[in-house]
Amino acid sequence: MPNNQLHNSLSGKLRLKVLDMYFKANAGHIGCSLSCIDLMLASLIYHRQANEAFILSKGHAAAALYASLNEIGEISDEILDTFYKNGTILPAHPAPNKVKGIPFATGSLGHGLPIGVGICQANKILKNDEITYVLMSDGETNEGTTWEAGHFAVANQLDNLIILVDKNGLQGFGNTDKVLGISADTKKWQAIGFEVIEADGHHVDSLIDTIAEFKTHKNGLPKVIIANTIKGKGVSYMENRLEWHYLPMNADQYKQAREDINNNYSLA
Repeated sequence: MPNNQLHNSLSGKLRLKVLDMYFKANAGHIGCSLSCIDLMLASLIYHRQANEAFILSKGHAAAALYASLNEIGEISDEILDTFYKNGTILPAHPAPNKVKGIPFATGSLGHGLPIGVGICQANKILKNDEITYVLMSDGETNEGTTWEAGHFAVANQLDNLIILVDKNGLQGFGNTDKVLGISADTKKWQAIGFEVIEADGHHVDSLIDTIAEFKTHKNGLPKVIIANTIKGKGVSYMENRLEWHYLPMNADQYKQAREDINNNYSLA
């Protein structure tokens, strides 16, 4: 099977895991998990090495992270089934020191990039070649801490940093261009000194190739992929709908969502 078909199938498989977790938990934040799952597939599942850090800064998409870590064997099926339940180690936002692939708590937006930048600086001091991946939301690029960390990365030539921005155009209370304007913008990131590529955030093969190319650029420039995505990607009634930042699914909606994924990702 060609890579694009394999990646399409895995993308669908991960989406079904995410839907199952949210339905069983009767929880929201479904749309933002579906928008970033392909970015995780390309970076966390395909590229990240065992000793490298992956930071999900948009911690409200925790289910996508848990599903991905389950896929690579860092979270068992039994643990995954405890998502959002009493006593779980998999709460609504990632908690640290419980799962190998989750080194820090995230969810309060704007913290993941400063953490990732600190890891990159430490790796430079230690003279190792480990890459650090940070997955952010486009709304999160409104945060002042994002830009302070970005300037630090440029000033310290942290070319071992790869940021992936999930640019789905929606944040907590509206369209990103109507809240504080579009700060997940190629020209803005280039202006402060980043190496930037804008990409289709749902074309997994292309994302994998872009990350591979970035990893060869030992040019002193931190990297960012501005990934154009669709909130709720793959589920017809969720796509580009703000309410699916919050709402849980009822039984009929869950059934329809699974049917959409099976059809859209050739899993039926």
